[in-house]
Amino acid sequence: MALPTPVNGQITDAVTQANVTVLGDAPSMAMGNLFQVAAQSFGLMMQNAAAAQQQVNITAQAATTQGVALLYSTGAAATAKIAQSDVPDNLLSLLSALRATSAPIPT
Repeated sequence: MALPTPVNGQITDAVTQANVTVLGDAPSMAMGNLFQVAAQSFGLMMQNAAAAQQQVNITAQAATTQGVALLYSTGAAATAKIAQSDVPDNLLSLLSALRATSAPIPT
């Protein structure tokens, strides 16, 4: 018990015990808060990583789509250009000339 005071000793003991309890609980409360903040930060970090990965995938898909579209447009233009030229006729003439010779055509 505390030293003799005009207040009842049981009251001073109760107040002292409450203060000691608060001081004793402070480190564990601080660690609990620290762990909670760390878990929340880690969760937010994972959400940001997933969002960044989704954005990279969308960008890659857009680049692939543009590349394929460019290939298709280039191929169509080249095909149209070849069809308008005399290349098919020349190839047909060459094939006829090769067939006319006695040498077998490799297949």
